[in-house]
Amino acid sequence: MPDETPLDDALYAYSAGHADGAAGRPDSHRAAHPGTGADYRAGLADGSVSAFQAELLKQVRRALGDSPQDHQPG
Repeated sequence: MPDETPLDDALYAYSAGHADGAAGRPDSHRAAHPGTGADYRAGLADGSVSAFQAELLKQVRRALGDSPQDHQPG
């Protein structure tokens, strides 16, 4: 039977990885954890992609001459 990690631990690791990826600060200790490292690394990748997409969209809008106020909700 494979080593199983409780779902809460996996979700916490993914969430922490996503936050770290978005902030650009990976934690090698969490990434190497035998039980939740894969979940952390998946979140890290997703967070990095989210940060990249947000920055790309910001730069495209800037290049097109849009102001941030043009895209505020409400």
